Amino acid sequence: MLRVFGRIGLLSFGGPAAQIALMHKELVEDRPWLSEDSFLRGLSFCMLLPGPEAMQLATYTGWRMRGTLGGLFAGLLFVMPGAVVIGLLVWLYAQFGTMPAVQAAFLGIKAAVVIIILQALRRLSAKALHNSFDWLLAGGGFAALFFLNVPFPLVVLAAAVIGLLRRPATDAAPAATPAPFRAAATLSTVALWGALWLLPLLALELAGADFLSDLGWFFAKLAVVTFGGAYAVLAYISQTVVSQFGWITAGQMIDALGLAETTPGPLILVTQFVAMLSGLTQQGTALFLAAGAVALWATFVPCFLWIFAAAPYVERIATHPRLGQALKAVTATVAGVILNLSLWFLIHVVFQQTRTLEHGLLHLPVPIWSSVDPVAAALVLLAPAVGWICRGNLPALLLAMAVAGLALTQFPFAIS
Repeated sequence: MLRVFGRIGLLSFGGPAAQIALMHKELVEDRPWLSEDSFLRGLSFCMLLPGPEAMQLATYTGWRMRGTLGGLFAGLLFVMPGAVVIGLLVWLYAQFGTMPAVQAAFLGIKAAVVIIILQALRRLSAKALHNSFDWLLAGGGFAALFFLNVPFPLVVLAAAVIGLLRRPATDAAPAATPAPFRAAATLSTVALWGALWLLPLLALELAGADFLSDLGWFFAKLAVVTFGGAYAVLAYISQTVVSQFGWITAGQMIDALGLAETTPGPLILVTQFVAMLSGLTQQGTALFLAAGAVALWATFVPCFLWIFAAAPYVERIATHPRLGQALKAVTATVAGVILNLSLWFLIHVVFQQTRTLEHGLLHLPVPIWSSVDPVAAALVLLAPAVGWICRGNLPALLLAMAVAGLALTQFPFAIS
């Protein structure tokens, strides 16, 4: 089991769809560890939870096979290879990221990131937007974030409430036979993992470690609202760590996402990149390591809490009609959230300066047109063609766009 989940962790490139397909092959097709129905029920359950669904599916399947210890090992093996690579990439980025050639390569990667997010939006929209109500939710989510600057957690909460209140479809699957509620066991699990998650953050606050405390509480809050995958919360992360806290710049945030796309493990490891780069900028190596540990702790410990507390009730949760409606509403809204992220990244890649237009409730980011970067604009226009040539090969796309960034920066006459 450790060997198989270790291989899954090392090979889990390409986002949650590819990661889930890899787990299906390893755990259902290649060896009879899970039935098709068990795997799909576990997947449905994990999609109802906040956090990275692929990591939580690995944890759930480990729990199914060997209980809490199995789930713990499976989840850690899914996350740790990518976490080690991210730590190395942050250090290299901090050492060499200011060199002109490196900046030129990252400009190409940033253009690729914009296209990657738009492709994710297209895939999600095809699966999530089936009727006018879904489109209305997506449009409302986009407008609330882009035009009104409504906090992301409120957008997700509003969508979930709308889904819960809406009448379930008449052809919804009947609820499964309820699992017996084991109150003592469930409450002890919640108490144990809740304490493991939050007490270290409280200790940082009491110790006066303001930066680490702010970092931990922010990512802990994020862990509760990350419905819809990492792309759904990236705009919230970006706008908060860039505009509110000032830990990193908008350009560094886009670089972080580009590098996180190249590593195994969940894309939400971008939080580790942000934390480690912020720590390294502020105080050097010691805070660099501590910030990374705090981000990983605050982000992933709650995943074990959700799984270990709720896994005994999967049959009931996965088929509950109203929970299903809430999930569908959140998923539809996430399409609008990702559109907001796409525009936010596009503006900050193509334009070197922006301003905020405020009028009443309106809070609109507006580019300063005289600050347009022609090389960046050319790379954004080039990225879809390169993506089509690469046929979905993400590392090849990122490498090709990095080379294109170097070429266009060294030979700007090519786009004159």
